[in-house]
Amino acid sequence: MSIPQSGGGLIESQDQLAEYLASGCKPVDAWRIGTEHEKFGYSLSDRLPLPYEGKASILTMLSGLRDRFGWEPVEEAGKLIGLQKDGANVSLEPGGQLELSGAPLRTIHETCDEVNAHLREVKVIADEVGAAFIGLGATPEWTAEEMPVMPKGRYALMTRYMRQVGSHGTQMMYRTCTVQVNLDFASEADMVKKFRASLALQPVATALFASSPFFEGAVNGWQSWRARIWRDTDPARTGMLPFVFEDGMGFERYVDYALDVPMYFVYRDGRYIDALGQSFRDFLDGRLPALPGEKPTLSDWADHLTTIFPEVRIKKFMEMRGADAGPWRRLCALPALWVGLLYDGAALDGAWDLAKGWSADERDQLRHDAAKDGLRATMPDGRPLRDFARDLLKVAEAGLKARAMSGAGGLMPDETHFLNALHEVVESGQTQADEMLARYRGEWNGKLAPLYAEYSY
Repeated sequence: MSIPQSGGGLIESQDQLAEYLASGCKPVDAWRIGTEHEKFGYSLSDRLPLPYEGKASILTMLSGLRDRFGWEPVEEAGKLIGLQKDGANVSLEPGGQLELSGAPLRTIHETCDEVNAHLREVKVIADEVGAAFIGLGATPEWTAEEMPVMPKGRYALMTRYMRQVGSHGTQMMYRTCTVQVNLDFASEADMVKKFRASLALQPVATALFASSPFFEGAVNGWQSWRARIWRDTDPARTGMLPFVFEDGMGFERYVDYALDVPMYFVYRDGRYIDALGQSFRDFLDGRLPALPGEKPTLSDWADHLTTIFPEVRIKKFMEMRGADAGPWRRLCALPALWVGLLYDGAALDGAWDLAKGWSADERDQLRHDAAKDGLRATMPDGRPLRDFARDLLKVAEAGLKARAMSGAGGLMPDETHFLNALHEVVESGQTQADEMLARYRGEWNGKLAPLYAEYSY
């Protein structure tokens, strides 16, 4: 989850809201890649989630990273709740999921090095305190009662609200993990083109990265239970956004959508003020019940944008949000997929050509089917998703070759090898969810205990 925003003056006209989004436009040579990934921490002694405080805890993890590796602390109400260094952040999700929000970097080589360095640091501290971390889309065994609650005011408000809307909101908050990549756009037209292609194709990423077939100790019947959870979290702020594909889509149209999403909070003087269900439109008019007579700043708008959770969202950049967390190779594969598809003009055209004929109903059905059946889902044209994914990976590979971003001192001519993990998924026909289910029904003898040793970092 995002940290509170700061800066930005008073909003004097609604035009500033679209201008805020448009200020993210960058020339191609300034485009960057920001990889974010979450992971579950647990105690080696009992395989239960790490509490905030204690010997094996989130606090000891954050303190160890701060003291041993030079991270600067981020505190809220006197509690250590995050870290920052060199443009990157380590933050906490509501149930103690540890998240790296990486710095904006030029190549996937760099972002993968960053991920690997972070995981090495985490392992050093975890080994010392008797903890470990695992990358899965959802907790395989832990119940709601077993999940800790992190000391962040934002999450207390969200938890209350999630119990009033949808049916799976608190599951999303406390018991899921994702990997995502944040990417840039050059102009409003470029944003719209990327938004449409990536939103339509997001279910394919959901299938390729599916890693959550277990929940509360049992097979749940879905390849990605995380994606299933999102379907019943809060319909006002999630989903496939049909308006993105309509005429007139642009920054202003997204602003209209965001203004109609109910608020969570306003951040003032180090605390979160309850604005649950209230309207940002009223805030613009000085009629927000939480702060009567007060008008918002641009940082309030930036905060509000972080409380919207569609499968792709925009702030001053675009976020790809459809994938389960997974092992380290797939953490690097996720940015490779989307950079390959979106950062080369010919590849972007090719990606959109594959998806442009789908209706809103077909896109939503694919979102459901990809989460449920993974590579065995059926595309709108009747093809197996697995075959479609193979074609999509060819487009992504061509896009990475065209970028020709070398790494390892020139030994790697481009970034295409980061797609190898996904090629293996498609050629084998086995997602991580499939692999785990096969082992559960075979060598694990219906037990989930071996999963931790096999899939932890």
